[in-house]
Amino acid sequence: MAYNYRFAILLVLLSATVGFSSAALVQKKPPVLTLKGNITLNLIWYGKFTPIQRSVIVDFIRSISSVAAAKGPTVASWWKTTEKYKQGVSTLVVGKQLLLENYPLGKSLKSPYLRTLSSKLNGGGARSITVVLTAKDVAVEGLCMNRCGTHGSKSRSVNSGAYVWVGNSETQCPGYCAWPFHQPIYGPQTPPLVAPNGDVGVDGMIINLATLLVNTVTNPSQEAVSACTGIFGSGAYPGYAGRVLVDKTSGASYNALGLAGRKYLLPALWDPQTSTCKTLV
Repeated sequence: MAYNYRFAILLVLLSATVGFSSAALVQKKPPVLTLKGNITLNLIWYGKFTPIQRSVIVDFIRSISSVAAAKGPTVASWWKTTEKYKQGVSTLVVGKQLLLENYPLGKSLKSPYLRTLSSKLNGGGARSITVVLTAKDVAVEGLCMNRCGTHGSKSRSVNSGAYVWVGNSETQCPGYCAWPFHQPIYGPQTPPLVAPNGDVGVDGMIINLATLLVNTVTNPSQEAVSACTGIFGSGAYPGYAGRVLVDKTSGASYNALGLAGRKYLLPALWDPQTSTCKTLV
């Protein structure tokens, strides 16, 4: 059972909504997984990713459970909001990684292939998430049309763990899946923000991966990030990401600090205690 993310057409028509990366969940399905405690994240890289691209994503995942001190908002402090959900504390640890640079299933993938790919790595059992990441030259069914990623259980048995898929939209639909780092496909054509890691596709993947990891772990009746689509800083409104931090040297926009000096732009999380979208800045 998969959870697909897409834009709500009604929101586009009513509020001139831009191409929000982690699009609102339109069709809800009952939750099938409850993940808590120590969770192993296995990574499958489908297609060609550079070492730098892989390190940006791995550093983000490692930053989630980091206790390293930093002057400013951190990825770990962003993730801490998930503790307010009923599953409690969840710690993510990078597990196995598999590089499939020769496109064994081709460059055009149907939806069932995603679960098939996720089964190529096992480790962690029920407390595991296998993340399938597809390169910018891989077309996936539904990508750019009604979703930027998806999550669900790896099989009919919840003991097999969960899977997440996120695609790199850089050359296919950056205005749909990598906003606000690219001009939107709908609404006001405001200038895009500068990607914090200098890679529109990968920085867009971070936003969608963050969305899906939170929703996989919390799995509530109203998903924790989808309720706050398009909000990255205070004062956000449709077409405007909100007030975020800006690197004085590169001009890049971000709202969270990570390991290895990384900077990321992460979506607001729904705070179930205050019933508001919680931003880091």
